[in-house]
Amino acid sequence: MKHWFKDQQLRSLLRNTSYLGMSRAVAAVCGIATIALAGRGLGLLLLGTLILITSYTKAVSGLAKFQSWQVIVRYGGHGVAHGDPAHFKIATGFAVTLDLVSGIAGMLVAVALLPFISEWVGIQPQYLWLGMFYCTLLPTMGAATPSGVLRVLDRFDLIGWSDTLTPITRAIFIAIAYLAGSPFAAYVAIWYVTDLAGDLFTWFLAWREMRRTGHLEGIRPTLKPTELPGAWRFAIDVNIAASVQAIWGPTGRLVVGGLLGPAGAALFRVASTLADAAQKPADLLGRAFYPEIVRMDLSTKKPWRLMLRVMVLASGAAILAIGLLLLGGKPLMGLVFGKAFLGAYTPLVILMLVPFLGIFSFPLGPMLYALGRSDAPIKAKLIGSVVFFGVIAPLSWRFGVAGAAVALVMGNAANVAAMMLQLRGEHRRIRTT
Repeated sequence: MKHWFKDQQLRSLLRNTSYLGMSRAVAAVCGIATIALAGRGLGLLLLGTLILITSYTKAVSGLAKFQSWQVIVRYGGHGVAHGDPAHFKIATGFAVTLDLVSGIAGMLVAVALLPFISEWVGIQPQYLWLGMFYCTLLPTMGAATPSGVLRVLDRFDLIGWSDTLTPITRAIFIAIAYLAGSPFAAYVAIWYVTDLAGDLFTWFLAWREMRRTGHLEGIRPTLKPTELPGAWRFAIDVNIAASVQAIWGPTGRLVVGGLLGPAGAALFRVASTLADAAQKPADLLGRAFYPEIVRMDLSTKKPWRLMLRVMVLASGAAILAIGLLLLGGKPLMGLVFGKAFLGAYTPLVILMLVPFLGIFSFPLGPMLYALGRSDAPIKAKLIGSVVFFGVIAPLSWRFGVAGAAVALVMGNAANVAAMMLQLRGEHRRIRTT
């Protein structure tokens, strides 16, 4: 295995992953502390309501946004790496416009729709105005342009810095609110302000880096990127894939809230927060993997070898994290969140299968996108979503939060299997060619 690290692409990928890893470790600790303090300060039901309010906005963001960072990486990454930034500037102008239009449209739809569905998703009428207020974050929440710019300019260190601002400041202010015995609206306001500050800080870092490298001049907003072949189709494909993916996170929590109430949503969120910690190694490698793979020739063996190597590396880190959570999850949950949240332990054990599946799935999407098969992840996520939605209601009614966890695992398994089959077909096609 020692000779693996002589591979320049693998070394670059691991370096960029380390930047993200340090920030994500800080973010994970702060995130757990934030949920724990909010849970103790608000109690199970009000924490569930807070989670449902924020999840509603994130779900709309997931449905509306175009994953514009992928457009920038797909069309601008190769040119910047080889000294020709023209397509990068066009792709950035296109991405900015997509973010602006989709963010404003999403905000208007979310605010107009919430009064009609608030009780169905578990948000009580007295908290409706807070949910509508939180929706005004959508124009900045859905913007992925700055992340794409920083990826292409190989500034993963800045992405790491920006990723830590929101969780650190949120944990500090939530601690103050907890000690001061603040009301529920104060907790919502803290979530809102820290989200907004983090989004604006990332925009500032991207703008500063483009100005420093001389890439700022010549960027113009546009919805007609004629110089980028297939740009609209690619943007729509990744938007659909992201929209379907929103089902696994915020939309899933809304469904659980609708089926089991705010308390069920709170327990599901606590379990998924801890399970996500074990998923982080694979997620971080996936975020750094795509910019590397898009620069490579996929008709050679090198990118496929790189994919297998990072899967092996991710498996070691993920299995260690899973083992630690399984051994210490219940005492940790009681100590950090309180006895009222011990009902999240059984769902946590079940959700440990999700990071295990993540070991095999994180490079599949980037590989398919790099191969020009932007439709393939959509098909896989649709299959997984059909499985998830098909079983979540009966399983939740029969087994409670544990049943919702089983449904999420089944949906993820179907998604991974579908992507693996499609990537296997692409690999065979390339070898034949």
